[in-house]
Amino acid sequence: MNYIFGFYKFKTISNLKKKKELLYNFQKKVNFRGTIILSSEGVNGTISFKIGKYNLIKKNIKKILDLKTFDNENLTHYKYQAFHKGKIKVKKELVPIGIKLKKRIIDNHINPEDWNNFIRKKKTVIIDTRKNFEFKVGSFRGSVNPKLNNFRDFPKFFKTLKKDNNIGMFCTGGIRCEKASFYLKNRGFKNVFQLSGGIINYLNKIDKKKSLWKGDCFVFDNRISVKHGLKPGNLKICAGCREPITKLEKYNRQYEEGVSCSNCFNKLTNKQKQRFRMRQKQINQSKKKGQKYFYQIEK
Repeated sequence: MNYIFGFYKFKTISNLKKKKELLYNFQKKVNFRGTIILSSEGVNGTISFKIGKYNLIKKNIKKILDLKTFDNENLTHYKYQAFHKGKIKVKKELVPIGIKLKKRIIDNHINPEDWNNFIRKKKTVIIDTRKNFEFKVGSFRGSVNPKLNNFRDFPKFFKTLKKDNNIGMFCTGGIRCEKASFYLKNRGFKNVFQLSGGIINYLNKIDKKKSLWKGDCFVFDNRISVKHGLKPGNLKICAGCREPITKLEKYNRQYEEGVSCSNCFNKLTNKQKQRFRMRQKQINQSKKKGQKYFYQIEK
């Protein structure tokens, strides 16, 4: 059994190169997988590891980065390894929107228990700040899909909003909304709110019978998506475009295992499809021989 630990913290972090090296050496020592992003504005990570290593890993990450607490954290378990590799990255921003967060806004967070009443209010615009393909997997009823493929493009969408709107935003774990809230507040928007802890927190705490969530929540790990209670969903990933697809997709004429789906069939070149077919052939051969193969999920 493995834990999947998601966390972020907005705090000025210096000596990024040195801290990256320390985290990298620690990652190699205890063998956690996933990605930790470092920036001068803070840290954002989602990693997986054996359950018995939780206290050690959490304690050492805080020590290396000189943190007392995280702004948000969530912990779930999964029978397989959630990631194939471990990565430590340094970026200009934790979430790219063209502005660094100088002071985190904390009085606009709405707990999952109060979220349903909030989004039912009249004249409230509920915005899904995730990517377009994530929205298609699942979202809150009545939410707006900006239909953007990169978070850095959100300033264009925000220009369409009125500054006196009552705005509620949500994302997977909360960090994208932290940056979006800061961005809007700095541009004169007064009534800006966000779901505390994101969709993950909501699905973990709100009973399905009382929920206003419809569908699954896409996650960037081997679970692909989660449902209420954070149980793994039933989606697969297309090897051609790396976007989620349902089990029904395999009956589509444009679906070819390991090669394409209806989303990318007309976007891939013949050379790409040939290359993907060769890769899938190697995977099938490895499976027959009982050997490791590309994208294999490990226990």
